[in-house]
Amino acid sequence: MANKKLKSASAVILRAREHESYGTLVWRRFRKSKIAILGGLMVIMLIVLAIFSDFFAPYDPVRLNMRSGYIPPHRVHFIDAEGKFHLRPFIYGWKQVLDENMFPKWVEDTSKAYPIYFFVRGWEYKLLGFIPMNIHLYGLKDPEGMIFLLGSDKFGRDIFSRSCLAGRISLSMSLFGTIISVAVGSVLGVISGYFGGAVDTYMQRFVEFVQSFPQLPLWMALAAIIPDTWDQFAVFVVMSSIFALLSWTLLAREVRGKVLSLRETDFVLAAREMGASDWRIIFHHLYPNTLSHTIVVLTLTIPTIILAESFLSFLGIGIQEPLVSWGVMMREAQTIQTLGFNIWIISPVFFIFIAVLGWNFLGDGLRDAADPYTIL
Repeated sequence: MANKKLKSASAVILRAREHESYGTLVWRRFRKSKIAILGGLMVIMLIVLAIFSDFFAPYDPVRLNMRSGYIPPHRVHFIDAEGKFHLRPFIYGWKQVLDENMFPKWVEDTSKAYPIYFFVRGWEYKLLGFIPMNIHLYGLKDPEGMIFLLGSDKFGRDIFSRSCLAGRISLSMSLFGTIISVAVGSVLGVISGYFGGAVDTYMQRFVEFVQSFPQLPLWMALAAIIPDTWDQFAVFVVMSSIFALLSWTLLAREVRGKVLSLRETDFVLAAREMGASDWRIIFHHLYPNTLSHTIVVLTLTIPTIILAESFLSFLGIGIQEPLVSWGVMMREAQTIQTLGFNIWIISPVFFIFIAVLGWNFLGDGLRDAADPYTIL
């Protein structure tokens, strides 16, 4: 009796879903996953910080200020040293003193507080590249004070401002490289699975040939031969292409397997009988049926490329100055002395962590939502 009721309920749900669009069904299942929603919010936050990095940055992320080198992150207070509560947040400045072992250490100078203001005027920039502005989300009006929420590097540059700017390179490069990889892998996979025979044999042997190369050493070798004289845009395009070079093979195999199961279905046979060309069947009937899987692979490939770019840039063979990425910023944390005395230099690792975790959460939710016709 219980099985009959369950089958009856499932049939009712399936009939109700038949009258809804595929996008509606995917969104309905996706929004049930709290982890996927959290991942989407994390990704959106990083994208907003990257696009509007100049607005969120209180200081110019590329301007040098040697007098402010290696300043620890400021602590935001609402209660002052005397125990009084303030509605407006404020910070204290830092000063260096000697501890009992005669080593210098940073302590807060509570003799003067610096109120934090929002939507303040500061250094000039162009919003979205063409709108002149000088308004920033937060900052200090006192010219004697400076606020570093994540500290400063050895050149006195605000790490938070540089981390927001670095997101433009790290995220856009991973997106660009992933799009190339997904486009190549999905198209070749569909063609290989549809035609079969000699076409499938030669294409799959080529896929196996590419997969036989170890990815990381080849990425390192290709990145190391990029000339230092190339301009920033050329380096960006070439690095993105290098990351896409070895990332498309797995998707090609997966899409091929999916197309092998679809090419003998009724709608493909009907299209062939009606005189549809092979390319129309491939791109009008088969390829759209692989998009759900392709989108999931896209979201799961992005964090892999982010980690690869960060690793290569950390080793000094990836992105180079004046371009700024999270990996370039982590390069300063290669010495024990820096980590021992200026631990805040590794702050960009949290942006990498949030990006990788967010994209993985989002991809996991999309993977479950891509097949909305199954009963949860």
